[in-house]
Amino acid sequence: MLALPLAVTAVVVMLVIPLPSFLLDILITLNISASMLVLLTAMHVKRPLEFSVFPTLLLVMTVFRLALNVSATRLVLLHAYAGMVIESFGHFVIGGSVLVGLVVFMILIVIQFVVITNGAGRVAEVAARFTLDALPGKQMAVDGELSSQLITPDQARARRREIADEADFYGAMDGASKFVRGDAIAAIVITAVNLLGGLAVGILQHHDSFGVAGNTYSLLSVGDGLVSQIPALLMSLSTGIIVTRAASEDDLGVNVLLQLSRYRRVVRTVATVIFALGLLPGLPKLPFLLVGAVLFVLGSRLPADVGDAVAEDPSQAALPPPPAPDAPAQLAKETGVMPLELELGMDIIDLVDPKRHGDLLERVKALRRTIAQELGIVIPPVHARDNERLQPTHYAVRVHGVQVAEGEAPQRFLLAVGKGLERIEGESTRDPAYGGAAKWIPNEMRYRATVAGATVVERSAVVTTHLSEVVRRHAGELLSRQDVRLLLDTVKAENPVVLEEMTAAGLTLGSVQGVLRGLLEEGVPVKDLVRIIEAMTDQAATASKDPDSLLEAARIALAPQIAAMFAKNGTAEVITLEPTLEQSLAASLQLTERGRQLGNSTEELEHLVSSLASVVSEAEAAGKQPVLVCSSKVRPAIRRLIRARLPHTAVLAAPEISSNARISTIGVVRRVQAVAL
Repeated sequence: MLALPLAVTAVVVMLVIPLPSFLLDILITLNISASMLVLLTAMHVKRPLEFSVFPTLLLVMTVFRLALNVSATRLVLLHAYAGMVIESFGHFVIGGSVLVGLVVFMILIVIQFVVITNGAGRVAEVAARFTLDALPGKQMAVDGELSSQLITPDQARARRREIADEADFYGAMDGASKFVRGDAIAAIVITAVNLLGGLAVGILQHHDSFGVAGNTYSLLSVGDGLVSQIPALLMSLSTGIIVTRAASEDDLGVNVLLQLSRYRRVVRTVATVIFALGLLPGLPKLPFLLVGAVLFVLGSRLPADVGDAVAEDPSQAALPPPPAPDAPAQLAKETGVMPLELELGMDIIDLVDPKRHGDLLERVKALRRTIAQELGIVIPPVHARDNERLQPTHYAVRVHGVQVAEGEAPQRFLLAVGKGLERIEGESTRDPAYGGAAKWIPNEMRYRATVAGATVVERSAVVTTHLSEVVRRHAGELLSRQDVRLLLDTVKAENPVVLEEMTAAGLTLGSVQGVLRGLLEEGVPVKDLVRIIEAMTDQAATASKDPDSLLEAARIALAPQIAAMFAKNGTAEVITLEPTLEQSLAASLQLTERGRQLGNSTEELEHLVSSLASVVSEAEAAGKQPVLVCSSKVRPAIRRLIRARLPHTAVLAAPEISSNARISTIGVVRRVQAVAL
């Protein structure tokens, strides 16, 4: 839009070209109106960043006001008349008294310059300093949440943009507060120049007497000063409101009303004190008694305090007492096993205490959303509780009552990971989630670690990231039949035929749970539940219903998705089995209660695992991430065999990998030895 550039250009022109008095009246009125609009907007925004144009607007309004001063001074000195607005302020508002006008003018200057501008400038300076100091930490926190997959890349970009905008805003406000301070000084100088210049023009050019010149030009000069100081005071007040605002859900008026009227007892006490002052001899009774009575009536109509509500509400007082610690129902509740628990040592309880800025619970909520979007399941709620048996700075994760992970998160420390660790001081440790080298560093070393190239992670982000890896690793165990029922209900609402065919094929809820667990245990998302159920139904109707067959059918249906998971730049780096070895394994397969198992001798199976481990180790040393590819028939049995020794090595069936990716064979496992290509 060209409106603002044209307006700024017009302001500059006003400094040079004389304005007619009627146009000056309109512009002065516009100045007062715009200042009032800015003030009310500053009071209604919920966050300072919602009024991000305020620093620039403050500069434009200040220059506009100074241009009006110049134009008014030109008219006063040339024609002894500067329009109706200034004349009205000089005669009606201050009663035609130059002395009264000067006193009012100086009081406005003191209010603006000493009180509002000084305080607003200091607040803006401190806010800018704190915001800039916290900038690296906030950016690192966003990077940590992004690496933990608690937020999406788009959300991370939006968060970074908001952090940068906040830093720019408070930096600009620090400078803009100087405009207000300079404006107050300029008002004093301009008024003094107008007074002296008016006397000189009246006496020397128009040959008026000192009294006539003083009365004419002084009244107009003081009127001009008052006209300019009213919008200047409004802009100063707007500046103070903006820099002292804290983020909230409501505007300033609603917040003030809610917070001042929160406690009925306080309002009643104030009313009683004011009413008592009215009864003292020597004080006027009517204003004190009237205000005291009004406050008491208003206080009586406010909502009751929490303590009063319990005392006055019989239903609250009649609530049953909490169960005794040794009551059977309470004991049964306490001894129950939770699917997912997070235990905290006594020194790190602050992570879950919002009053101490603990945001761990909010991060866990975000983690549940991320897991749902990534894997297609809803993990059970995380039950966080303290545990005196843990070391004070440690935490532990339990799955169905069994501790599966433990880490630490000491207070006043941050975890530095990645590059540059050798250049910073700290306590060496391992990244609890990924096992990489890391260091615990004091909070005050955050900037130094960032400069050294390390990524600095907050304690709550460390715990959340570790918890997310545990959840992904144990997602299959966390999937209950009730969870499967909820997933199937969602499918039924949109694709009822799929569930009808599944039931007709004789598949049960347990069958679906087994397949979904098998997929999740190997890191395969189950978001495409319709395709999974259709593949299971076809397999059950035409071939076998054993769990491994159903699982392999589902995996083949998800082949493009699985291939994409393990393909790097469209190429899958694979390890294969020697054909004679694979034939031997297929011939030895045995169907047991635990699924397909290899019936080869212990020595042969041990040699297979050792050979595969050797090839995988060589490939990983070369920076590759290999997967073992074999036939669908032996894949489940081989996966069970190597799961304990090589938990991170994926085992894929040939149809899963060849359909949608190029294959690069980096090793072959033979019956006698492993040969790396």
